[in-house]
Amino acid sequence: MLELSKVSNVLEQDPYNYTLQDVDEPELFREIYPYEEIPKVPFNFRRVPMDMPREIWITDTTFRDGQQSLKPYTPDQILHLFDLLHTLGGEKGVIRQSEFFVYSEKDRAALDKCLSRGYRFPEVTAWIRARKEDFELVRNIGIEETGILVSCSDYHIFKKLHMTRRQAMNHYLAVVRDALDAGLKPRCHFEDITRADFYGFVVPFTNALMEMSREAHIPIKIRACDTMGYGIPYTGAALPRSVPGIIYGLRHHSDVPSALIEWHGHNDFYKGVTNAATAWLFGASAVNCSLLGIGERTGNVPLEAMVMEYCSLRGTTDGMNLETITEIARYFTDEIGYRIPEMTPFVGEHFNMTRAGIHADGLLKNEEIYNIFDTDKILNRPATVGITNTSGAAGIAYWINRYFALPENRRVDKKSALVTRVKKQVDALYAAGRVTVMTDEELCEIAVAADVMGVLKHGRSR
Repeated sequence: MLELSKVSNVLEQDPYNYTLQDVDEPELFREIYPYEEIPKVPFNFRRVPMDMPREIWITDTTFRDGQQSLKPYTPDQILHLFDLLHTLGGEKGVIRQSEFFVYSEKDRAALDKCLSRGYRFPEVTAWIRARKEDFELVRNIGIEETGILVSCSDYHIFKKLHMTRRQAMNHYLAVVRDALDAGLKPRCHFEDITRADFYGFVVPFTNALMEMSREAHIPIKIRACDTMGYGIPYTGAALPRSVPGIIYGLRHHSDVPSALIEWHGHNDFYKGVTNAATAWLFGASAVNCSLLGIGERTGNVPLEAMVMEYCSLRGTTDGMNLETITEIARYFTDEIGYRIPEMTPFVGEHFNMTRAGIHADGLLKNEEIYNIFDTDKILNRPATVGITNTSGAAGIAYWINRYFALPENRRVDKKSALVTRVKKQVDALYAAGRVTVMTDEELCEIAVAADVMGVLKHGRSR
């Protein structure tokens, strides 16, 4: 039988109706995940179409998944970060939602503070386990949507929950039904989807959810959770690890609209950002992130990274205020006391610093040569150089011009007498055994003392 597909908009053969495979023994994909070895990447060379949605967005899990990995934030810290997320996301709401715990009084106090702001974006949502007693916590707290944990791999179903697939599916559906009956929008977190039996559990479970959604006239979201970071973006990679295959399968076999598909990744194999962008490209509207990538084990997908991916893929900021990324980084450092690794892209103290003399020489001639974009204009973070024994005269000249904000007609070059005097003292320090990078304060003292011609009086110190 031929039917006009609502997904592809072409005639397709009547799709196979996948039913739950209620196996006696768990499917652990031991050939792919031997545990005693590095996980394998299988290929079946099945290619699915890239089909980016018309509208894509970012959701935030800083106050849920992110908060599980460091000292809990105070309600006031959560409120301040929530305000920064609102500013960063802009009026169009590129940062669409933020999820919260609801288990403690402090959790609910933070949630209430953020709700009191009355922002349209990011929308406040909750997260619960698939338990009826957890559902009672979110029934009357003033939110429209809650996440529900529905673990979908046999690792979780058999080994953690001690259930069969059918028991797990029926249990999950009962809790989702409670949410629908209360008028809440469920967001089902398909935990460990990259180790799940996609056709034996994921698809039939999703089909049951979509049927419930149609009957209730309430959208049910599917969050595809790459809990262990096993997802693979490669063309032709096989399920269950294929990110394109997962997103295509949810849309093609279960008719899940793009707007109801969300990717939640982890970075255990350094693929967090790439997998999230791949999910966008193959049909998921939402990617779930945390600020600075803080999260379980190696972390979640960094929200600021996906902001940059959004701009790269769409060719516009869509009203986002990217300078807020720098404010967020400073707040984490100065107020929360979190140490950001200094070379972390976009937020690390030295992400746009060069220490090599040849690179500094390039910056001195034209900043574009060794800076990824105008970091001063976009992030309020001018390119910098770190002065060491390898920075050379060019590095010192660039540092002086930047630090003292010398006007263009007064800037020094690497042949300047001031630069020569400063370099001589710096070289002497390293010849005497110094091994650490010069601090701005040290260099400022040396430069001011060496400024016999009064060059620096034409600028202003930072």
